[in-house]
Amino acid sequence: MATDGAGSFDALRRLGAASVALGRIKLELLALDWQDEKSRIVQLLLAAVVGALLSGFALLALALTITVALWDSPQRLVALILVTVLLAAGAVAAVWHIVALLREPSPLATTVRELKRDEATLRGNPGE
Repeated sequence: MATDGAGSFDALRRLGAASVALGRIKLELLALDWQDEKSRIVQLLLAAVVGALLSGFALLALALTITVALWDSPQRLVALILVTVLLAAGAVAAVWHIVALLREPSPLATTVRELKRDEATLRGNPGE
């Protein structure tokens, strides 16, 4: 009987250690997902600011281009058109980058997916 009690206590201790290890792993995964999400938000804000600035400059250049188009010097017109096109292309690239960042998976998706997999395994449905 003494051996049976010690064996049960040892199995309970191993189960507790495994639970703590699983919890630690899940917290580490959560921390990694959180770091990724913070990086994504910083990139999103930076791209939005750059896009807004370039869009403003493109509009300013467009206004200048229209004004100069009324003058007779074709060199000034070509230069302003080139500047307008380059700034507009930068603004479009920034907007494209923002859209790509917004289409990424939801925050902490990896952690949620792992927790669902663990739940399915514990319920006896490892294929879910």
